[in-house]
Amino acid sequence: MPHSQLHAKGFVGALIEKLLGASATSKALPDFPELGIELKTIPVRPDGRPRESTFVCTIELADIADSEWETSRVRNKLAEVLWVPIEADPRTILPERRVGTPFLWKLEGAWEKTLRADWEELASLVGRGQTELITAHLGVALQVRPKARDASARRRAFDEDGVAYRELPRGFYLRSSFTEAIIAQQFGRRTRAETSARRTRNG
Repeated sequence: MPHSQLHAKGFVGALIEKLLGASATSKALPDFPELGIELKTIPVRPDGRPRESTFVCTIELADIADSEWETSRVRNKLAEVLWVPIEADPRTILPERRVGTPFLWKLEGAWEKTLRADWEELASLVGRGQTELITAHLGVALQVRPKARDASARRRAFDEDGVAYRELPRGFYLRSSFTEAIIAQQFGRRTRAETSARRTRNG
């Protein structure tokens, strides 16, 4: 086991997948296809807050214009998730970090309503070839970010006139504020936004 994840990005997630027997061979399927459950390890700070956004899936740039939310990769991946919190204090070497209490979460109710609205807005821009209009500020819970080894990587995409062009690969990510709310609900904690609002009310 490496002492640091600096040069071992994804090591912990791959280790947990192996230990639990995740068997998906396709990135379009949940990690446990027979159960319909996706496995997501989530690095957390000492106070339990996520340290970073969570990768969901790559974006099929050439096909997303013909996709619907109900059959989208995002919904397929997040329909039911086994969240596994991982201690991620940089002062603690990797072999000594603890695995938190895992829990199952279902995409339903307000969670799904929020993600669907974000997906429809972002997918519409990607499908029309308007990725240049996508910024880090778009999306309440879901983000679109580059997903490539380097800036030279390109994938086939289509603009709003159906003309093919080469585009930087992109991926969907969950904002840390969204996963923080999921963890807070599971363990009965307040999010940073709720704590701040409470302090404001109390003067």
